[in-house]
Amino acid sequence: MQDQGRSTRKRTGGRLKNVRNRRKDELGRQPTETQVGEPRFRTVDVRGNDTKTRALATNVASVNADDETLSADIEDVIANDANPNYVRRNIITKGAVIATSEGEARVTSRPGQTGQVNAVLLDN
Repeated sequence: MQDQGRSTRKRTGGRLKNVRNRRKDELGRQPTETQVGEPRFRTVDVRGNDTKTRALATNVASVNADDETLSADIEDVIANDANPNYVRRNIITKGAVIATSEGEARVTSRPGQTGQVNAVLLDN
């Protein structure tokens, strides 16, 4: 778990005094870095007695081309503005450009949050 509460330092660099302990609602989690590969998923309990399905790895994307949606195989990650290392490690995030069996596509969903990859075809 990661603490996403207030910083322990002031703007001047001085230390802030701790007036209370961490609260559960201030805790976060490590990001799910969805990779290209054999599909693997993890279910996570979240607030409000709800669950999220996180995609740890996937090789299928729902690609929107004009007025139809096609299921395409993901071949490779071509570009990812989130982090240049994600291209080398084949990690898919929202906004990444992926090579699919239908052509190049930009990811519009958040696979680490929704468990699926939705994308729109790019005009080449």
